[in-house]
Amino acid sequence: MKTEVEKITNLLTEEDRKKIEEAGRILKDGGLVAFPTETVYGLGADALNPEASKKIYAAKGRPSDNPLIVHISNMGALEKITSDIPEKARKLAKHFWPGPLTMIFPKSEQVPLETTGGLNTVAVRMPNHPIALALIDAGGGYIAAPSANTSGKPSPTKAEHVALDMDGRIPMILDGGAVGIGIESTIVDFSTTIPMILRPGYITPEMIREIIGEVRMDPGLVLDDPTVHPKAPGMKYKHYAPKADLILVDGVQEKVVEKINDLVCEAEKSGKKTGVIGTDETCGLYQAGVVKSIGSREDEDAIARHLYGILREFDDLNVDMIYSESFSTPRIGQAIMNRMLKAAGHQVIEV
Repeated sequence: MKTEVEKITNLLTEEDRKKIEEAGRILKDGGLVAFPTETVYGLGADALNPEASKKIYAAKGRPSDNPLIVHISNMGALEKITSDIPEKARKLAKHFWPGPLTMIFPKSEQVPLETTGGLNTVAVRMPNHPIALALIDAGGGYIAAPSANTSGKPSPTKAEHVALDMDGRIPMILDGGAVGIGIESTIVDFSTTIPMILRPGYITPEMIREIIGEVRMDPGLVLDDPTVHPKAPGMKYKHYAPKADLILVDGVQEKVVEKINDLVCEAEKSGKKTGVIGTDETCGLYQAGVVKSIGSREDEDAIARHLYGILREFDDLNVDMIYSESFSTPRIGQAIMNRMLKAAGHQVIEV
């Protein structure tokens, strides 16, 4: 299969819209299209077509019990695919949709089990990206879309990342440039009595509590124990992982830098090629290895935006080991560290 890459601007010119209409036809015919959202690139299929959803699992090599998120472009579309929409969910939608928030509801009969990973619930979000919204409309209103990467690898934040994983597997990639946020949406489960956050993201627990009051965190996210699995089926699998072995070093900055320098020295003595993930403030303190800055600690949005791209850059450099500082930043640090811990297989050295 030949994969066409079509450049699209956020201005959605007449030429852009023609390309999106063609992508919409592919979706309506049961095919797959990768497209940008504000979080990461998604791999889209018609969410109401069970055979189309199966193609997503096949293209990604994704476990079949890992539900797909259904993307919609308007609130009216939500009524068709859910059997109950709590008032608290409507309040969150009013504040955060379109945006990086996914909510889980009891599903209607319209949604096939192939899309929901066999569950009787459906995960739904309305992306805040003009290309994504236009494609949803062109494709029939309901696009199932996980991240557009091979399952387990770092999520794609550019069309080039998608092409590396999906070239020859899907007919079309819509290239809308680099994404804005860089980590996946927050997931809130409304199928429980008290809403529960199943995946942290750009929309923080504090922001959610301000709107609806009490919300719980899935214990599998809070406990630093790889044997305690989160409730969300997809979160129990290893995710976001580079080819190299990734180890996080956590503690006071001075001690972290010293420990990473020691680890790099040790690894290189044994013939291993090493990479280091630091910040603008610390990169000059590392003495060896391929050193990359994830951004400034003063700009946690940049840290989130650059995370997956840096992991992929180290893949391209064929390093054997990656040592990274930890990034427990004030606002979205929990979401950033959730991804990093998964990518590292919970390998953390405390100093």
